[in-house]
Amino acid sequence: MEFIIDTVDLEEIRDAVDHLPIVGVTSNPSIVKKTSPKDFFGHMREIRKIIGDERSLHIQVIATEADEIVKEAHKIFEEVDDKVYVKVPTTYEGVKAMKILKAEGKNVTATAVYDLMQAYMALAAGADYIAPYTNRIGNLGNDPFELMAHLSNRIVEDGYDCKILAASFKGVQQVRDAFNAGSQAVTAPVSVLKAIFENPSISKAVTDFNNDWYSVYGEDKGLCDM
Repeated sequence: MEFIIDTVDLEEIRDAVDHLPIVGVTSNPSIVKKTSPKDFFGHMREIRKIIGDERSLHIQVIATEADEIVKEAHKIFEEVDDKVYVKVPTTYEGVKAMKILKAEGKNVTATAVYDLMQAYMALAAGADYIAPYTNRIGNLGNDPFELMAHLSNRIVEDGYDCKILAASFKGVQQVRDAFNAGSQAVTAPVSVLKAIFENPSISKAVTDFNNDWYSVYGEDKGLCDM
């Protein structure tokens, strides 16, 4: 089970990596727009410094033709490092680019997945991660969790070395359902992951425990004061 965050905000990344069991960072052009760094590659290198080599960094291409996608992927490797997972939209040209990049031994994340057969194409092309768009699939009237369950079964049955990286979340319930449907990883906004802890029952339980402690040993007297 992998928790990955979908952001390029440096302070948000620092905070999330410090507090949560985060194993990677993903981005796309729309996520980049929210922060709008002037030096894109310098910003990506700074993210790498924050998360270290042990966590995954996923950067999306802009090109739509296979040859140009591969060129942009090489630019990413040159400017950041060759450990980056290049996010390639799962289009007709994108699948061709995935095949080329995997033949070169590069890391590939297949993104913009809305359909099971689309996911199967990315799987057969050798993608390391496949990213179904959970909320967007649901908004189209389809079941993203059924897609994940079928894809997970295919990965296991055929022995593929690939992980489902569920994406596009609006709430904690969707994240939970994605894991339960067979996704090995999720990439979500930090705000969604923080919402896990916003249950008022959690705060009440902690307050009640502390009040019982202080009633015995005195206000503001913690374990380190004993």
